[in-house]
Amino acid sequence: MLALLFPGQGSQAVGMGRDAFEASPEARAVFAAADAALGLPLSRLCFEGPEAELVRTEIQQPAILTVSVALLRALQARGPLAPAYVAGHSLGEYTALVAAGALGFEDAVRLVHARGRLMQEAVPAGHGAMAAILGAPELVERACAEAQAACGGLVAPSNYNAPEQTVIAGQAGAVAAACERARAAGARRSVPLPVSAPFHCALMAPAADKLAAELASVRFSAPRPPVVTNVEAEPNADPARIAELLRRQVTAPVLFVALVRRLSALGVTRVLEVGPGRVLSGLVARIERGMTRANLAGMDDLPGAAAFASGASQGS
Repeated sequence: MLALLFPGQGSQAVGMGRDAFEASPEARAVFAAADAALGLPLSRLCFEGPEAELVRTEIQQPAILTVSVALLRALQARGPLAPAYVAGHSLGEYTALVAAGALGFEDAVRLVHARGRLMQEAVPAGHGAMAAILGAPELVERACAEAQAACGGLVAPSNYNAPEQTVIAGQAGAVAAACERARAAGARRSVPLPVSAPFHCALMAPAADKLAAELASVRFSAPRPPVVTNVEAEPNADPARIAELLRRQVTAPVLFVALVRRLSALGVTRVLEVGPGRVLSGLVARIERGMTRANLAGMDDLPGAAAFASGASQGS
């Protein structure tokens, strides 16, 4: 049984998507639609940068979504694609909704452009921070609780990425204190992340509230196949629940470990990561070693990805 996974922020690179644009008319149509929907040269920023512009949250989010959908359309042009489930990491959940036919591509591009801007504006520069901690999640959760109690600042787990890798987010001083406590308690390492805002924590509440108005203006259809969500790590096929799940996603931690384990419990044996980078398939290898993994990060991957998807969709 096949599932498709779509990446989130951090997977971008200058030049991404150019090969798909040049080789696939279906991909070219996706880039043209994104440029028109946003009224800015998103394609050129993907292909040429500059990197300082591409990494801006409000550009990075629609850029990664656009490249991921362009690669998906190039794959679909090779033949029928029948995943049992789709899912994404944070931003990637919007791509999953497009893949499932629940959200129009142009609406998705506009939503994530607004989402990126609102998340960037929610916390003044320098006030928030994120860090990855290598250690058991229980240790990280305890370190966050102790640091928050001691210094009064907000810090909490924001991304459960792998069994021994949890990202935390919050006010800068509280994040530093939680990292120190985690290392003292036995964490192997803590790594500050070069991000522009503390995503997926309560400090993002202003962004979530404003995004709710944007989500209310969009029509969602029933996802076919179901989308396994970040917030619940459960499949959702009810269009009436999508907007609220996406609103909650802004402040709630990404339950990626639970999401992958749920896919496995549902019978998924193969996952195909579609989009720039190979981050998610690497995480899957650390969560469910028995899952077979493949990537479609560029057109060089297309023949193998098409064969992989076809075999998985037939149950082999």
